[in-house]
This record gives sequence, structure tokens and C-alpha cells, in this order.
Amino acid sequence: MSRHYDQMVILGGNANRALIEEICAYIGIPQGRAEVFKFSNDNTFVRIGESVRQNDVFVVQSFSEPVNDAVMELLIILDTLKRASAGRITAVIPYFAYGRTDKKDQPRVPITARLIANLIGVAGADRVLSLDLHAGQIQGFFDIPVDEMSALYLTAQYFAEKRLDRPVVVSPDLGSTKRARSFAEVLDAPLAIIEKRRIGNRDHSETVNLIGSVDGHPVVIVDDEIDTAGSITQAAEVCLRNGADATYAAATHGVLSGPAIARLQASPLREIVTTNSIDVPPHKRIDKLTVLSVAPLLGETIQRIHTGASVSAAYRAAESLQTRLLMTDLAGNPTG
Repeated sequence: MSRHYDQMVILGGNANRALIEEICAYIGIPQGRAEVFKFSNDNTFVRIGESVRQNDVFVVQSFSEPVNDAVMELLIILDTLKRASAGRITAVIPYFAYGRTDKKDQPRVPITARLIANLIGVAGADRVLSLDLHAGQIQGFFDIPVDEMSALYLTAQYFAEKRLDRPVVVSPDLGSTKRARSFAEVLDAPLAIIEKRRIGNRDHSETVNLIGSVDGHPVVIVDDEIDTAGSITQAAEVCLRNGADATYAAATHGVLSGPAIARLQASPLREIVTTNSIDVPPHKRIDKLTVLSVAPLLGETIQRIHTGASVSAAYRAAESLQTRLLMTDLAGNPTG
């Protein structure tokens, strides 16, 4: 028999305050009170402003820039809640950084994703909720239950609404093939794959081959995240050289670090669609960037975890509201 906890509380650190507010608005509860700040000596401090004894607490914190500050904030919040006798603590991590360091693929390197998973469990989390982890095995790094949801169907539905003429879905590398295939199934579109070889640890890669045909078709390049935008813009150029009519990109996580915005702005990509799993500041919101909200999906999942209902049904339960949000960005402007 599943245990029923007292009041639901949703709070978080400083990584994505806007998303916390949207989730609370979707569920219809006020945001939990928590102070998260730094002293002048750069030490992070947390104070919970209400009783959480035996409550079901959800801590929303994406691991976005500055990443190490975001991780540390989450760990300290979890420890604070555990010491305040929270009934159950769920770490809601829309974007799990360090996900690409998920295996020892060369001598004398860390598996940082496993380290972070261990820290989250030790700090006091009873379970984790995340979106589109970079690699499936990351779920197994945790010793606590993990619910991994996906925004893939949200972004795919957005492109279905655009009614592109005979689109082809493109995976920018072999590792993203499964994700791109699922995206293609939603669009009832064929799949093409870019084979590439990564060189070193400095975000540099060499494109080798395009498997499949894009000649005469618009293409949608699908990945889990856009970091420096090197892979996604390179993939767009490869598709155009192979006869694609137009190029678009879709990714759950808009990390958009370093030269990403300049690369996307200068690229042939007509539109880049991502979500607010990571807060996208105004200076990065270029005209060709569309940001969809994952608040309905996360809000519905949180409610189902709280009540012990089926988490997998959250996609269907949130679908109607997500559809209404598809054509509106976070500022309330048409996305085109």
C-alpha cells in the first residue's frame, strides 16, 4: 500500500524561478517559501520559511549556468528539508547537467553523472523527476526511484502543427538516433542520420557521412540539447549540401553556451525550438528561437507522484493544455 503524505509543497533554488511559478500556477498552489542566497564569502545558505514536517516536498532545480552553483543549491536544499523532517523529498531536475560524462570512455576520466546521482541521494532526496536525460543509463546511477519524462512529444507536436511538406527528421549523430526515430514517428516522417567522429574533449567534431536522403525535403534536426550549437548548425549545413529545402532544429534543453547564439543566428536554420527546462534569458531570445513550456507536463507528473497515480498517463492528462501553449512563447507572443 502506497503511503499518503500531507500537504504538497513546491519550492526550488535560483536556477529557474519562472518555471517554478508556472508549475505552481498549473497545479493551483502557492510557491513554497525558501531563501537561497550566498554570503559574502561565497558560501550558499538556505532557510525554509514554513513548516514542511511530513509534507510531500518537490524541489525544482535545473542544473543550468552557473552549473556548480545550481548543483550545490539543490544539495543544500535537500539537506535542509531532510533536517526539517519533510515526509518525502522529490528532486525535480528538468535539466541534468554532467549527463554527457556518463561513462569512462578513455583512461583516467570521471563518471561525473554517477557522482552527482550519489550526492543527490546522500543529501536527502527520496526520488528524482527529470526530463530527457542525455543517456538512459543515468537512471541506473541513482539508488532511489527516477521518473524520466520527455518533452519530445511536445516539440514534435509543434512541428506537426506547422504542417511541413514531406519533412525528414535528421539525427545529428548516431547516439541520438533512437530519439530522432520517436520524433519521426509522431510526424510520420522518414529518418536520416548524420555519422560523425568527435575529436578530443573540446566540443569539436568532424562530419563523416549522411545516411538517408533529404533531397527536396524540409528537415527537422532533433537532439536532446543544444549546447554550443556546433553540432546542430553543422548538421544543418550538411543537410543543405545534400539538397534539403529548409532546415529546422528541435531540442528539449537550450543550454546555449558560449558561441551558441551567434552560431544559431548566422546559421541557415529557419527556426530552433526548445523548452524552458532551462531558463532562456532575454538576450538569448533571438527571433528564430521558439521556447515551449514544460510546466504542464511537470505539473501533471508532480500531481500524479503526490497522489500515487500513474505517471505515464501524465502525457495524456497534460496534452490539452500543452496544445494551447504550442503557438505561444513564454512572453505570450505568437511563435510563427
